[in-house]
Amino acid sequence: MTRQRIELAAVSPRSVGLVSELEEVLRREGLTDDRLRELARIRVAQLNGCAYFLAQRIREALHLGEKQERLNELAGWRDSERFTESERAALALTEVMTRLPAGGVPDDEYGEAERLLGPYNLANLIMAVSVANALDRMCLAARVPPRP
Repeated sequence: MTRQRIELAAVSPRSVGLVSELEEVLRREGLTDDRLRELARIRVAQLNGCAYFLAQRIREALHLGEKQERLNELAGWRDSERFTESERAALALTEVMTRLPAGGVPDDEYGEAERLLGPYNLANLIMAVSVANALDRMCLAARVPPRP
């Protein structure tokens, strides 16, 4: 196991506090389906390889009533029958936002998410995925280990 490089909250408490506050606002006032938010955030952690947030987000999803069977199949959601059309659109947008190809987010992924989620949930999904990616990247750069 690699040692943590830096304690970001100790060095830059205001910045870390603001990011944490934004995450809390998104948790309280974000998507109308909290489990969908966590599915997207788990997928972000999977794609980024962030063990710290993967563990945390899975615990949160289970707490919210998400089923372990669906979490087991999340990495292969395209081949699973356990996800709704709206969840599929959200996960497709989540993946393209996390991988972010050179041309940006393609119109088809964006359009399908917009059609199925509506403007409120779409906006909050975009924010939740963006913040999840930022947090993952901070943890990966600082090498924050997962909690036991």
